[in-house]
Amino acid sequence: MRISEFLRRENILFSFKSDEKGAAVRELCALLAQNGDVTDAGAVFDAVMKRENLSSTGIGDEVGIPHARTSSAKAMTSALGLSRNGIEYFAMDDKPVKLVFMLVAGGNCAGNHLKALARISRLIRSPGFRKKIELANSADEMYSMIAEEDVKLG
Repeated sequence: MRISEFLRRENILFSFKSDEKGAAVRELCALLAQNGDVTDAGAVFDAVMKRENLSSTGIGDEVGIPHARTSSAKAMTSALGLSRNGIEYFAMDDKPVKLVFMLVAGGNCAGNHLKALARISRLIRSPGFRKKIELANSADEMYSMIAEEDVKLG
């Protein structure tokens, strides 16, 4: 499974307006709704935050991977947001998060949802790659970097 199968260029937010987790997740949900990938941004937000309340998806190394399954998703989709200053995310390493890679899947996509989470995790594991993304000059550049790195993963 390639990330390009569920991440579209239009769903990359080059710079968050928010500096806290809930507001950042809300921005990504609104972006997915605006681009027609989900039918109800509020329902997606509620599903993602319900999952966040179980335990933070801030995995460390300035990365958060919020995710949920909801009938508001037409298909598996994702959105990526960047914060240059960091977002208070209550991550496992207690550091602010700069990259938020949100994954949303329909209620019946359990297997693909887990495969997609694993793929995202593999992609952003490299500190050098994360730094490249943070230094990108546009959402287009971020998307190109992700697509290129995704191909390298095989």
